[in-house]
Amino acid sequence: MSFRATHELHRRRAGRNIGLALVLLAFIAIVFGLTVVKVTSGDPMQAFDHVSRPEMATGGTAVQGD
Repeated sequence: MSFRATHELHRRRAGRNIGLALVLLAFIAIVFGLTVVKVTSGDPMQAFDHVSRPEMATGGTAVQGD
């Protein structure tokens, strides 16, 4: 029982797959790092939830909602 030698095409494809895996891992690491920095920066993260909040007003007077 003998195994055939690996064809040159398979070696090239494996090299490209490893390169793509490294690029994807780097992208995931960058996104994860940015997420950690944003979460731990201490800034209050407030989303738009259709509620008037005076602390988010940029200028002028705050308008009281119904």
